[in-house]
Amino acid sequence: MIVTHSYWSGLFHCYEIEDFPRTNNDLEHAFGMLRHHQRLCTGRKVAPSSLVIRGSVKLACAIATKLHSFTASDLAQVDIVTWLELRSQLQKHHKARIEQYRFRRDPKAYLANLESRLL
Repeated sequence: MIVTHSYWSGLFHCYEIEDFPRTNNDLEHAFGMLRHHQRLCTGRKVAPSSLVIRGSVKLACAIATKLHSFTASDLAQVDIVTWLELRSQLQKHHKARIEQYRFRRDPKAYLANLESRLL
């Protein structure tokens, strides 16, 4: 008798879904693949900071394009409202990172500018 027969149904659901990562190693491989391709594209030795901000989008795109070849007509069928929401979220993250950079570069000037705007 196989030991896994005694486990409840759904415990190993990863085997019921095709192309679903089976282990943490498979997930780590997916992230590593994305990081490796980012390094190849940018020429940097480390992953770019945009991977932190847009990582959820880039990872989904990398996995989707690996599994399926998209045509121009596939890409044209986009929900504009969802795209605009995602775009606004990315812009908010981008503005926050710019402010963080400005503060790190010159904290006194950043705080003085902030104080003058508040008063």
